[in-house]
Amino acid sequence: MKLENQFCFAVYACAREITKLYHPLLKELNLTYTQYITMLALWEKDDVSVKELGERLYLDSGTLTPLLKKLEASGHLTRTRDQSDERSVRIVLTEQGRSLKERACTIPEQLYRQYGMGIEELTGLRNTMTDVLKKIHDHGQSQESN
Repeated sequence: MKLENQFCFAVYACAREITKLYHPLLKELNLTYTQYITMLALWEKDDVSVKELGERLYLDSGTLTPLLKKLEASGHLTRTRDQSDERSVRIVLTEQGRSLKERACTIPEQLYRQYGMGIEELTGLRNTMTDVLKKIHDHGQSQESN
């Protein structure tokens, strides 16, 4: 029961430290880390429902809605009711939101240099964490269906 033996603490502390590294870079773009990952998801696939975006980011609508409102107020995206399903809200990048990608494209490389690890080591670690996330998510889904 020692703190340093807890997997969850290592992940939590590491995530906080990584987010701190992003802060000065994202400040130049006027984005928070959560807004940045939202924009990353939208740069990959635009014109998505809030539900689809939330599933992709592992964020619930209570967290995602205020974040999207701020991005909309900043002029990066629009939120509109889906014409075919009034219950669904669609998220579409504006031209300003799309062009922000050009300014953000150097961020990953800048961060790799700050990690003090090689690209192969970072890639392996990311793949491991992605596998852990998938297993946790899949296990949670199977528990919900029981």
